[in-house]
Amino acid sequence: MIKNHFIAACAAIMALSAVTAFAKDTAPDQQLLQRGEYLAKAGDCVACHTAKGGKPFAGGLAMPTPIGTVYSSNITPDKEHGIGNYSEDDFDKALRHGIRKDGASLYPAMPYPSYAKVKPADVKALYAYFMNGVQADPTPNRGVDIVWPLSMRWPLSIWRKVFAPAVAVDGADDNSPLARGKYLTEGLGHCGACHTPRGIGMQEKALTDDSTQFLSGGVVEGYLANNLRGDARDGLGNWSEQDIAMFLKTGRNSHSAAFGGMADVVANSTQHMTDDDLMAMAKYLKSLKPVKDGVPALAYDDKTHQALRKGSDQSPGAMGFLNNCAACHRSSGKGWTETFPTLAQSATVNAENPASLIKIVLAGGEMPWTHKAPTQFAMPAFGSRLSDQEVAEIVTFIRSSWGNNAPAVTAGDVAKVRKELPKQAAEASGTVAKQ
Repeated sequence: MIKNHFIAACAAIMALSAVTAFAKDTAPDQQLLQRGEYLAKAGDCVACHTAKGGKPFAGGLAMPTPIGTVYSSNITPDKEHGIGNYSEDDFDKALRHGIRKDGASLYPAMPYPSYAKVKPADVKALYAYFMNGVQADPTPNRGVDIVWPLSMRWPLSIWRKVFAPAVAVDGADDNSPLARGKYLTEGLGHCGACHTPRGIGMQEKALTDDSTQFLSGGVVEGYLANNLRGDARDGLGNWSEQDIAMFLKTGRNSHSAAFGGMADVVANSTQHMTDDDLMAMAKYLKSLKPVKDGVPALAYDDKTHQALRKGSDQSPGAMGFLNNCAACHRSSGKGWTETFPTLAQSATVNAENPASLIKIVLAGGEMPWTHKAPTQFAMPAFGSRLSDQEVAEIVTFIRSSWGNNAPAVTAGDVAKVRKELPKQAAEASGTVAKQ
């Protein structure tokens, strides 16, 4: 009897040891989870995969494309509607190759051409986080609002073969700040998805810095995603590395303030990144050559300031500026540092494409809330009180004053932007009608 009890006790101890060992083997590595969470923030996954008023990562955000609207998918570990049944290989195929678990191709609204640069070790960390660090949510996925035959997915497999790059492999890491900045900017940061112009197939014209098309500016949701290269007039030529890092951390600096989609990027992503990573990205961006070599920086000209103070400029644009803009941006055009952005020598103001400036005047804008800069300053919408002609006169005045040198804006330019505002608002709220 004693012998039987002893054998039973030993068996129980062995079973308990096996269970403990199994638990250790299957329990998620906390360090890996934390790494995955950080990488998910660096990739700004929550911004695209969370609908307004929805649960984090549960999908449903409307994403307009030239052929219709697609909706982001549920990437929580829910087994029915999310990615709970995805293996790590399934996850990798979706993230870096643009292929769903069922073998269908993803629309390139999912920036897998950029994520192709993410190394397998980081994919592993991301997978661990989404499977173990994100709360499952049963929100069903929405179908696309794209008319047939454009809604067929099989042509996307051809698009992938033509435009998607080969995926990165693990190897010896270059730990220099410049290499780290390149990796984050081109990969998880997917900056090119917005800031690089698109070709006829809606592909990014460049995915890396071997072309000056890369990060030279693109139009997204009616805004111009600015040129991030070294151009002095409409790029980052006049910004220091510290200026760039501060903008990414706080959404503002002495040159500009984040608005539109970039405000979401700062709020959800870059403000949570380490100072070292932000400085690395800044160093990489400052290494990019300008699109147009030899174009000098704009110099401040005080003539407009003095004319406004003396009342000697009675033009419609000048009077419209004084009545609507000068209280915040000042007659000097210099605004208030980190509060109301400067208009003088601003890259947004001097961009050849005036889309952002027009849309901000019509629809207003709001800086992001960040831990380092918690006060949110907002610009009201002037679309309801100003006609297309009045907006054109004010914007043209701004683009030609204080040393600024950008093309004039017409009432037709304003009307085009105004026409898109109701459509974009509907898409943002997820109330898009079937195409």
